Amino acid sequence: MPVTVVESNTSLGAALSRHFPLGVSPIPRKHGPDAANIAVYAPDHRNVVVCFQPPDGVWKAVLLPDKTDGIHHGLVEGMPMGARYGFYTNIEATQEEMLLVDPSVEQLLLDPYGRYIDEQVDADGETKYLSVRMASDFDWGSVERPNTPWRETVIYEAHVRGQTQLHPDVPVKFQGTYAGMADPAMIKHLQDLGVTAVELLPIHFHISEPHLDGTGMSNYWGYNTLGFFAPHAKYASASAQAAGPAAVQAELKGMIKLLHAAGIEVILDVVYNHTAEGGPGGPTYSWRGLAEEQYYRMRDGHYYDTTGCGNTLNFGNPHVIKMAMDSLRYWVEDFHIDGFRFDLAVSLARNGVHEFTNQHPFLLAAATDGVLASTKLISEPWDVGYGGWQTGQFPTGWADWNDTFRDTVREVWLTDRAAMLAGYHHNGLASFGDALGGSVSLFAESGRSLLASINLVTAHDGFTLADLTAYNHKHNIDNQEENRDGTGNNRSWNHGVEGITNNPNTLAERARTARNLMTTMLLAQGIPMITAGDELGRSQGGNNNVYCQDNEIAWLDWSMDLEAKTMLAATTRLLRIRRDFLRAQPSSYPTRGGHSFIYWFGADGQPMTPEAWKNPHERVITMLMGSPDGTMDGLVVLNTGITDEEVVLPANPRFPVAATVEDPVEMTGEAPDADDVETDAAPETDAASVTEAPDIDAVAAEDTDALAAVGAEPSEAVPEATAEAATEIAADDDAAAADTVEEAVVPRPYLLRMTTESPTMTDDGEPTFRLPRSVSAVEPGASVLVKANTVHLYRNDLGPR
Repeated sequence: MPVTVVESNTSLGAALSRHFPLGVSPIPRKHGPDAANIAVYAPDHRNVVVCFQPPDGVWKAVLLPDKTDGIHHGLVEGMPMGARYGFYTNIEATQEEMLLVDPSVEQLLLDPYGRYIDEQVDADGETKYLSVRMASDFDWGSVERPNTPWRETVIYEAHVRGQTQLHPDVPVKFQGTYAGMADPAMIKHLQDLGVTAVELLPIHFHISEPHLDGTGMSNYWGYNTLGFFAPHAKYASASAQAAGPAAVQAELKGMIKLLHAAGIEVILDVVYNHTAEGGPGGPTYSWRGLAEEQYYRMRDGHYYDTTGCGNTLNFGNPHVIKMAMDSLRYWVEDFHIDGFRFDLAVSLARNGVHEFTNQHPFLLAAATDGVLASTKLISEPWDVGYGGWQTGQFPTGWADWNDTFRDTVREVWLTDRAAMLAGYHHNGLASFGDALGGSVSLFAESGRSLLASINLVTAHDGFTLADLTAYNHKHNIDNQEENRDGTGNNRSWNHGVEGITNNPNTLAERARTARNLMTTMLLAQGIPMITAGDELGRSQGGNNNVYCQDNEIAWLDWSMDLEAKTMLAATTRLLRIRRDFLRAQPSSYPTRGGHSFIYWFGADGQPMTPEAWKNPHERVITMLMGSPDGTMDGLVVLNTGITDEEVVLPANPRFPVAATVEDPVEMTGEAPDADDVETDAAPETDAASVTEAPDIDAVAAEDTDALAAVGAEPSEAVPEATAEAATEIAADDDAAAADTVEEAVVPRPYLLRMTTESPTMTDDGEPTFRLPRSVSAVEPGASVLVKANTVHLYRNDLGPR
């Protein structure tokens, strides 16, 4: 038993302590640098003891003498930075008995506000956790947060460990660590790819669930939080862990600093919906021992769980809201974090009677808080409770993961094509048009712009992009749950062969489909999110639930075979085209009404009709997008069918159809890239997004027929408006067409920038999707062959020829 110095009261006097802020905080210097104010919320307990041990010192036990509004607080001295500590409560014990606690035997209760968690295995093989008092100093130098506008944002969802564990150019000692994530080789990959933000799977301190004990597996993803203010120490390098908590914290901050210096934001995936204490009967580490009925959702005296994880934090209690808000501010102020993705965010917006409300105090507070207002707030807009699906319903200030986009895009490129090859035609392209146009049918009601839609085709949870094209069924046997875990509703298609194949035709078709899925996501209205490894064609062998696989199944493979190089070349090219397009648009594009448009056409070059949107045999749509004030429009032709099609490139509806020019200039070759040569495009801004439409409500208020020109769902009303708008375009005033040749201003021919059909090889044998200079430009009204399962991307520069 360790020697424990018992102090029944703090020598500094209770009158000087405060019930705020919660946790351990410094006090005026006159009390000495090692004195601290301690406050902990435990309303149902008469007494709370804090036990602490200075580095290389003995344990002390101090009874917190004061209690204000359910918060126990007191001042202690002799508690320097680096001191380990925890709380002890026992309703049945006297004050004297409580002070005799043995910290070597008891699992002390962690401080919910603890800045670091020390993990140690005792002589009996049991793991115990203690909070650690931490300083917050760090030299950020002149590096500031990038503050990338939403319009320019491209998110890259990554796992700190899995991202670099196998990277050959990252030093072995830094592979799988915070330092590895900021290694020059990794930063170069992210910059060359063209992403603007990394969204890291949970780096709050987390542990594995008890059911994984003895399986040889662990909670790899990290969605089992034990500390909302503490970094996960095991992601630090071995040298930092050996040096202690301050070195671990410094390595994480150093990672963020280097990413920021490279212009890359850091977004954290955070799990405030439940804790690692599990359901009733689970381990007691912190919240359960301090204030179980206040911290957790209860109904009729029992846990009310909307997360499927055993417990749900009670955001109907203001103390839980305060804890989450304080945690978020801490990560922004002390770690310079740029945004947050909230796991199962609907559980954070349920009121006292467990119902979701988009006016929940937490949602509004986060969106309006002075510290958090400059960050990106992203919801996973569902949970497993009643009324748990709320995509598009979060309030202004929030963006939502768009599962409807994910499902629709998968269906069009995968399951619909599989059905067509089997002789069945079920679905038209109306929902696909809505997805490309920003899912207005989902987001308009919330009053948010199209930038509120986080477009994804894959995420950490589910098939990878490559596996979507290679497996019809999940293959999760390695998870040791008899393949019962993971969803069976994947909307995937194996292209005729389940899993691994050497058939070159099958492999080519799978790769093209993967490129089409990536293209759709990167060019649709909204904010794209790439799952790490999808740009490399990474496979998990058909496992769609690798939460417990901290091994090669889940880690990124950096061997860079031809397939990986090809997918990387395609993704990089697409992001380059995206940036170039935005450079030619005004800064108000696409969120300000009247500053952006989308026109929809069929394979015949004519505006889409209601019948065409609904017809399951119509598998080609053309999307013309841009801004009235831009210097370039973009044209995307998508052949989602199973037959090659001759597609007429449409006339730009913004210009007189009959306008002509004398001696048109011959135009061939790929449009010059912005950093290759000087062009007549708009001056470069800091843009990096694409294709968005104006506020649908604003457009509708001006002219219902104008819905045809925006990213509205081509549902019953929209196609009719499309047809009417097309009639107006076709009947353009003859006077405009009669303008003199010298005064006519018409778009230049369409310049093909990329096709997803197949790569070409450079002179040094590398795959590329850049097009040769010999590719001819195409006049409006001319037809081009677009092969089945292929996307063509064109630019249409504006102004006199």
